[in-house]
Amino acid sequence: MPAPQQNLRRSLMKNWFAVEAIPIYVIIGGVVVGASWYLGRLATGSQVVWTKKNPTPWNTIKQDEGTKLLTVNQKFEKSWSRDTL
Repeated sequence: MPAPQQNLRRSLMKNWFAVEAIPIYVIIGGVVVGASWYLGRLATGSQVVWTKKNPTPWNTIKQDEGTKLLTVNQKFEKSWSRDTL
C-alpha cells in the first residue's frame, strides 16, 4: 500500500474509531431508535387512517352518538366506534 493511503487510513481510524467518540455513537443510536419507535407508535394509533375505503369518517356519525372519550354532563344513547374505515 502506498504511504499516502496508509496515512489516510490511519487518520480515519484515529478520528472515527477513537474511544472518546463511542458515547456520541451510543447517544445518536439511542436517539434514532427512540425516534423510530415513537413514529411507529404514532403511525399505528387509533386516530390514523391508512385506507381510503372511507375518506370522510366524520360523515358516518349520527346525531345521538358521542365521539368523545370523556363526556361531562352529556348522555348519549350510543357511542361511536370506528368499525368501518
